[in-house]
Amino acid sequence: MQRSGHSSPGDQARHRFQDGKGLEPLQPLFVTELGTVDQLLRAMAKTSFGGRALGEAADVLTEMAEDEGCFVVGTFSGAITAAKMGALLGDMIGAGILDAVVCTGAIATHGLVEELGFDHYRCPPDLDDQALYDAGYDRIYDTLELELSLDHLQEVVNRILDGMATDCPWASHELCAKLGQYLQEQGGRGGFFRAAYRRGVPILIPAFTDSELGLDVATYNEGRLREGDARGVTRFDPFGDLRHYVDLVSGYERMGIFTVGGGVPRNWAQQVGPFTELLERRLGAAIGPVKRFKYGVRICPEPEHWGGLSGCGYLEGVSWGKFYGPSEGGRYAEVKADATIAWPILLRGVLERLGVVGAAASR
Repeated sequence: MQRSGHSSPGDQARHRFQDGKGLEPLQPLFVTELGTVDQLLRAMAKTSFGGRALGEAADVLTEMAEDEGCFVVGTFSGAITAAKMGALLGDMIGAGILDAVVCTGAIATHGLVEELGFDHYRCPPDLDDQALYDAGYDRIYDTLELELSLDHLQEVVNRILDGMATDCPWASHELCAKLGQYLQEQGGRGGFFRAAYRRGVPILIPAFTDSELGLDVATYNEGRLREGDARGVTRFDPFGDLRHYVDLVSGYERMGIFTVGGGVPRNWAQQVGPFTELLERRLGAAIGPVKRFKYGVRICPEPEHWGGLSGCGYLEGVSWGKFYGPSEGGRYAEVKADATIAWPILLRGVLERLGVVGAAASR
């Protein structure tokens, strides 16, 4: 029984929000009245469910991009380049939204194939996988990569590695920079490697050996060993990427992260907070303030209940020292959707807000 003179939380809520006063009203979505994607996203932010999430993501990404004291890292997993989404990544780099890219080796591989001038193809539904293998095609869901294209990529990688010293190890961002330089000098199709090279944005591949690109380097070294090449093998140092990444973020007051998918790229990039904290706490290293993310936008359909990292929300990372909580100013948006649908809409609208494309660019 409720004691006299005391109101329940339910009574307090009813009094505070009686007749909807104090609450934010939602709005019907009248698409015929909207002229830009930016306007569409603003209107979607006043709806519900996934539409609201996408609209709110546009707000967070815009704030992140306009914060000049914020270092923004983009992390990408999944077959986005084979799905022809690599140009979106290039647009984000070109617009100055991203200061670093962390991706899978597969994304880099298929992106390089595209920038070298080769195509990906729609997979015919009547061909089985054994027939595809016999014909020299590699299937990525509903898309095909030609083995001949990958063979050509090996030739390019060999050419790059021939010019790299063997007396000191290199990290993935150094190889990627040289690949971007090669593509820029060759001309041809635009893409995120060229964009990253032009703007000095590093591309880091933490799981480098888990990819065709990694196998290209391994094959190159095996060839040197078999031929008895006096130069020896080229040496890869994955920790060089981590050191470079920490050096990059150390000069910024705030950090933001834009994530497509999850997996190794996402977690590797998020570990900068725990790593700098460990350096300080265990080694007494004077590295300045511990780095945590203030902003985050994630597009991923994975649910939390499967237990994988790709599905967990940003707020879980608060407990690990990776993110600031909302009470400390952290601002995050989670879009549970297929990135090939949500990402183009989100990016187009944000680029309009930033004045990069569309009506906003002419004002």
